[in-house]
Amino acid sequence: MNARSLALAAAALAALSSQLVAADNKTMADKPVAMEKCYGVSLAGKNDCAAGPGTTCAGTSKVDYQGNEFKYVPAGTCTSIKTPKGGGSLTPMKV
Repeated sequence: MNARSLALAAAALAALSSQLVAADNKTMADKPVAMEKCYGVSLAGKNDCAAGPGTTCAGTSKVDYQGNEFKYVPAGTCTSIKTPKGGGSLTPMKV
């Protein structure tokens, strides 16, 4: 093989590779990701909804990592999330 043939082969391989990646990304995007409520992991004003007295809904938390506010996270990841106040919880925590 000469240099020109190698360059053409490399270009064809790169094009095929990018097509495969694009197809795989489309397949991944078509699948909805299961989400779960994770309490005690949201930053102030970044919660997805309220879970306790004194709040109304999304974006109303006043404190980082408030135990009775939740953030939606991919299913199965909540309890592995670590914060300065501890880990995430699948149930509301006392504040």
